[in-house]
This record gives sequence, C-alpha cells and structure tokens, in this order.
Amino acid sequence: MEAAPHNQAETELTVTSPEQMRELGRRLAKLLRAGDLVMLSGELGAGKTTLTRGLGEGLGVRGAVTSPTFVIARVHPSLGDGPPLVHVDAYRLAGGLDEMEDLDLDVSLPDSVIVVEWGEGKVEELTEDRLQLVIHRAVGDTTDEVRQVTVTGLGERWIAAGLEALSA
Repeated sequence: MEAAPHNQAETELTVTSPEQMRELGRRLAKLLRAGDLVMLSGELGAGKTTLTRGLGEGLGVRGAVTSPTFVIARVHPSLGDGPPLVHVDAYRLAGGLDEMEDLDLDVSLPDSVIVVEWGEGKVEELTEDRLQLVIHRAVGDTTDEVRQVTVTGLGERWIAAGLEALSA
C-alpha cells in the first residue's frame, strides 16, 4: 500500500447512526472556511445529505438542507457572518465545471463553502485544495447504520487543518 502523498492528510472514522453522521458534519463545519470545497462520495442512502445537514447546522446557514438532486444546486445563506453553504448534487451533471458555472449560482465560489455530492471527475479543477469524504456502508446487513468514513484533505490547506479532531 502506498503512503499518502506529502500534501495530503487523512483520517478514518466509524459512524454508527444518522445522528452521529450529523454530528460529524457539525464538527467538520468548525474546520471549514470560505473557499473550501468538500466532495462527498458514497452510494445512495450512505448519509451524504445527512452529513451536509449537520454541516449546515454547524455553519449556521438558513434553510433546511435537503438533497438537491432535482435542482442540482441550492444556496443556503449564512444567518450570521459566516460563509454561505452551496450544496451541489453533481449526479446528473455530465459536463463538470462548465455545467456548474452555467448554474449561475448567485454567490462567488471563493466566498462560499461548497459541498458537492457525486462530484468525482467533475469539480476537482475548482481548486487543488479540497476535502474528500468517502462514506462506506457496512457490507451485508442493509438495516445496519454503521458507516466507515474516510476523510482526505488534499492540498496545503488541509495539511495542518486538524482533521484528527473529527474523531473526537
């Protein structure tokens, strides 16, 4: 197995309930700032939107965080002085960044926290610094709420960001 590149930080977490997934989102929000890109991967029902809901709570944004599958992107303005949360579901986006820019989001991406579900191969060129979360459902028992979450911080921004605090 290869060692992680020097510009990458990684941590593994076990989440055992939807409430813990939301709490992970709330803890993650404390590490985020304007300009951050978070990519979420995982099968349907893995907990991507649940995590993003917690993230929205932690960032203190307006509006219920729900899956933006049909609107593709939803902007949640901050209720305080924090950055807005832009929640994107790239599942149906074929063209990647160009198509995302065509969404005409009424926010500046550098001024926002952007969370993209299903963004692999589509939004990486937005920034070299990004946080990737891969959520794995426990294999076998489909009623099991246990998830393995791999959090990988790519780029200088995440080297000393304290990702290990997420497992606290």
